[in-house]
Amino acid sequence: MGTSIKIQLLVLAVFFSSYVNSKNEFSFPQKNGNQGLSDKPVVLKFDAEKANINLGSTQFVEDDRLISNQGVSLKSGVSSAIDGERAEADLVFKVKVPQAGRYVMTTYAFTDAEGAELMGKATSKYESLFIRIQIDDQRPTKRVVYVPWDAKKQISGKFEFSGNEQQLKIWLPRGVILDYVQLASYVPPVVPEIAKDYQPTILPPAGHPRLWVNKQSLSKVKSRLEVGENIKEWWNIKKTALIPYVFEFDLDEEMSYNSELERVAEKKAFYYLMTNDEEIGKEAVQLMIDYLSVVEFGNILDITRELGRAIYYGSLVYDWCYDLLTEEEKQSLYNSLMRLADDMEIGWPPFKQSVLTGHGNEMQVSRDLLALSIAIYDEDPTPYKYTSYRVLEELVPMRNWQYQSPRHNQGVNYGAYRSACDMHAAWLFYRMSGKPVFDDNIKGLPTHWLYMRLPDGQMLRDGDGFNAGKPGEFYYWSQAQTMLLYYTYNNDPILKAEFLRQGGLNNNPVMFLLLNDPELLPESSLESLPLTIDFGPILGSMVARTGWNMGMNSNDVVAEIKGGGYHFGNHQHSDAGSIQIYYRGFQVADLGLYGFYGPPYDFNFHKRSISHSMMLARDPEEKFGNTESNDGGTRFNQRHPNTPEIAKTDPWFSNGKVVSADFGPSKLRPFFSYFDVDLVGAYSSKIAAYNRRFCFLNLDRDDIPAAIILIDDMTTANPKFKKYWQINTHNLPETTNNGVILKNERMKLQGKTHVEMLIPTKSKRELEILSGTDANSSFEFKYEIPGRIAHLNHPEGNGHRIMISPKAANSQDQFLTVFQLTNGDTEPLPISHHETRVGYVVYLSDRVVSINKGNDLIGEKFSLKVPDGEYQVLLAGMKPGNWNIKSADEEVKLNANVMVGKNTIFFVAKKGEYTIAPGRLVDAKDLLTDQDFKPGKK
Repeated sequence: MGTSIKIQLLVLAVFFSSYVNSKNEFSFPQKNGNQGLSDKPVVLKFDAEKANINLGSTQFVEDDRLISNQGVSLKSGVSSAIDGERAEADLVFKVKVPQAGRYVMTTYAFTDAEGAELMGKATSKYESLFIRIQIDDQRPTKRVVYVPWDAKKQISGKFEFSGNEQQLKIWLPRGVILDYVQLASYVPPVVPEIAKDYQPTILPPAGHPRLWVNKQSLSKVKSRLEVGENIKEWWNIKKTALIPYVFEFDLDEEMSYNSELERVAEKKAFYYLMTNDEEIGKEAVQLMIDYLSVVEFGNILDITRELGRAIYYGSLVYDWCYDLLTEEEKQSLYNSLMRLADDMEIGWPPFKQSVLTGHGNEMQVSRDLLALSIAIYDEDPTPYKYTSYRVLEELVPMRNWQYQSPRHNQGVNYGAYRSACDMHAAWLFYRMSGKPVFDDNIKGLPTHWLYMRLPDGQMLRDGDGFNAGKPGEFYYWSQAQTMLLYYTYNNDPILKAEFLRQGGLNNNPVMFLLLNDPELLPESSLESLPLTIDFGPILGSMVARTGWNMGMNSNDVVAEIKGGGYHFGNHQHSDAGSIQIYYRGFQVADLGLYGFYGPPYDFNFHKRSISHSMMLARDPEEKFGNTESNDGGTRFNQRHPNTPEIAKTDPWFSNGKVVSADFGPSKLRPFFSYFDVDLVGAYSSKIAAYNRRFCFLNLDRDDIPAAIILIDDMTTANPKFKKYWQINTHNLPETTNNGVILKNERMKLQGKTHVEMLIPTKSKRELEILSGTDANSSFEFKYEIPGRIAHLNHPEGNGHRIMISPKAANSQDQFLTVFQLTNGDTEPLPISHHETRVGYVVYLSDRVVSINKGNDLIGEKFSLKVPDGEYQVLLAGMKPGNWNIKSADEEVKLNANVMVGKNTIFFVAKKGEYTIAPGRLVDAKDLLTDQDFKPGKK
């Protein structure tokens, strides 16, 4: 028997014996923090300069950034020893805590010139600076002391102290000046009274398995293993499961997580579940027992994701191999899993973070702790009581309300990941109990990612994230796990095809076999989906497109407008009212790149309104939280509402109100898409009134595929608050007599956007274009892109901002702008327009578009002229109710009904003057919408 194996057995024997009670039975105690510690928190501060320092390696440093102006760093030329290269510590503190128990250790440090250079070049959290910590002769550990986004305070973790005098030894990295170390008694999260007495309505069933399958669904999963596309994955799992996995470790050395081992243990446990091969099942159990007894995760950023994954896989082994577990093995796994649960970001009990937004809304509760609590329910029901409370009573009600809009508030990237977390909870409860716990509207959420897809494979930008490939190359953005969870839950062939386009889930064959129905055939065509989507009341927005053609040579236009509904903080940007336009590349774009959460570049530029194509109005006295800049945009919200009622009643969370949203006449392939949003609620009180009206026209032409009419009507509380009409783009724009020309290209196919501002006229406005580093700014403040992402050279990091302002200071200003998307050097179509008493009328190609002006819908009679030929006429901004349309020669008499929330009338007319009036005509026909009147079918 090898030495490492002997040590394992000895440790396990000691570990087990500590949990044997007087009746020689095993117990399953609850973690409850520092048992026996006083309720009064203890905080102890240890200044670095007062420690016993190693004079051979360490020096005192004078620095006025430090609390006592003095700290400690390594000497010049001395190498760091954080991996044990030097036995003698650099600093040793003598520590005696008033009572034995767990204490939270925090370090405070700064970088010197060497460290600042290292952090400036860092491209990931793994390039953080680490210290080595050892208490007496216990096993040393490495912990982060400084991070690339410059935070002097780092929580090292929780450590046990005996109450006797002990030595706290620290080895420093190069580049760091240590200021002091702090110890504070650990206080676990408080369990709300309502959760203490909670009685879950859905309980784990008797017996195992319970995770992903129960006794009823197990046979279905087994029956599909060797059917169709499943057989390949099943044989891959079988191959891995039958090969012994060698795992050796040394108790004197810290062991980091091992994702390969976790996957192997999962596959072996799954193989046992499917075949009852006890030898493989016992190997899975032993692997997980050994691994969980020694693994350490440290304090690197977001490590709770990896930590939670270990809990999840350990829970799968516990549940799937339950019949093989001895009482001792149950106890060992239980203790290890609860030890790890205690180190989760959300804490244990799991009430340290919200489950609605942020890291608490990720896998921590919805997968990891929920799986743990289901697996160990017979031995300890309390974890299930807490986790089911947080999911069923907090998360589910909020999502049922939010998902009235089939769009995730955390954007394309974080939204895809966090919705997958919701879906883990949905699936775990459903497969355990046979009952769905979420409203069926959760099934509509994947439309978010279908409609955000661009012809080059990327996505419209939305929130924080990484959804861009190399410039000019086809890059298919992928979150395949999310698609797997949804297409199987929905039994949706279109989503299954999308899952396959995203590459499938080769790295998680177990989940694939648990959920995939091989008899569900994928449907690759998206032609059954409407080209326009109105995302509804919670996250107001509209995406309109001219087609579903993917590829770098696609001629399709995709455009989006946001605004209305609610703001939920965190990764959601301050972008109410913003627009994006794609045609052979981004024409109107978001700027900014996501590197780290919260540095000046992120909070002052990337997440802010100024990096988006939207209206700004600067009140010189306005503050946006703790940020230094004032960009004139919408409020900066980093909070989230805890309930739907709070969101609806607290104006802080308002993101404006959708007034109108409609498209047609065909609901599948519309000629027009119209969106009107009242955005006053998204801004501070500096804005008295503001509506943005967006009309997308599918022109059904190859040379000029689409046009957009954009109307902004903004009134500020003070005429001195300067307004900025802003659009952003990736390539240097060309100025013209009437506006600007934007351009981009894919596969040497150039697309242009001719932007013609009709109101205010050129003589009444001023234009400024900021480019490159000047564009990465918020007025007087410039921001440098973090090194983590600067090297990527994405165009969002080096774009251009076009800002147009009225020359005169007015309380109210109106902007009427037309965008035409043209193939290369195609000349744009002529535009004419005029203003009536009630609105603006724009003539373009074979279209006549009337849109209301001011803040009120049109409720009175007005007239409209149609030129020679046959024209599509859109009347937008109409008050709901009965209307009639009558030509001057009375050859045309039509009655129309304007629907609430749509506010449009569409009809085809020939030359003449038409009167549009409220009410019905007795002798008129009803205006009927021809659903087959659509682009390509005139």
